[in-house]
Amino acid sequence: MSAASENPASEGPAAEGDQAPHDQTPHDRNHPSVDTVEAVVRRQMSAGLGGVRGMAEAGVPGLVFTIAWLVTKDLKVALIASAATAVLFLVARLVQRSTMQYVGNAIFGILIGFAVVRLTQSMGGSAEEQALAYFLPGILISIGYTVVVGGLCLIGWPIFGFFIGVASGDPLAWHQDKQIVRLCSRLTWLFLAPGAIGAAIQGPIWFLAWSGAIDRDWAILALGILRTAVGWALRIACYGTMIWLLARNHTPVERPQDA
Repeated sequence: MSAASENPASEGPAAEGDQAPHDQTPHDRNHPSVDTVEAVVRRQMSAGLGGVRGMAEAGVPGLVFTIAWLVTKDLKVALIASAATAVLFLVARLVQRSTMQYVGNAIFGILIGFAVVRLTQSMGGSAEEQALAYFLPGILISIGYTVVVGGLCLIGWPIFGFFIGVASGDPLAWHQDKQIVRLCSRLTWLFLAPGAIGAAIQGPIWFLAWSGAIDRDWAILALGILRTAVGWALRIACYGTMIWLLARNHTPVERPQDA
């Protein structure tokens, strides 16, 4: 018998090398890479926000509505201009065969605004009241979103934690790690801040204009500026802070072991 056949060590590497692909294939197929918490959240933020283009697609139609109304004082023209802007964004997405999520959100918002405008018109509201009604759904949605998501954060279940759960394969395991809960809570509050601040400022302006306490044309202009220019500035500041928090990139995502 040869030395090579008598020595178990000579068979060990070959056995391990033959077995390794079989053992690793299911794991690599189900969990192709190991992420940090920060990397997972960065990826989810990128997908959810759409970058500068996504924010423009969501905000520009509302700005167009404001400008068109102030220039023409014709609600129909303002609505058509806003919708046409969203449709142009939609066509560009279709031509490029890219995601239509952000344009879809804008069109959905326009449709809701149009429905509220029509309701106000049917109730005998003036043209100025109808124009103000266009902004009401956005304010109410921001308030509702802040209350629900902020409430979850207050009881220790920030929504960013569920992003980690999806990536790790265990939707709730992240909640046992206080470090992850703390990071996700900070990110959630920063994510909510622009909408919450915007609603806190826009709400009183809208109410005062609706009650006739302040000039309605001025209020429509202020709401349009707050909804776009100021809203974008707040988002850039808050999202920049989120990126700074995520730049540390050191909290590993623990995935369940394969059976």
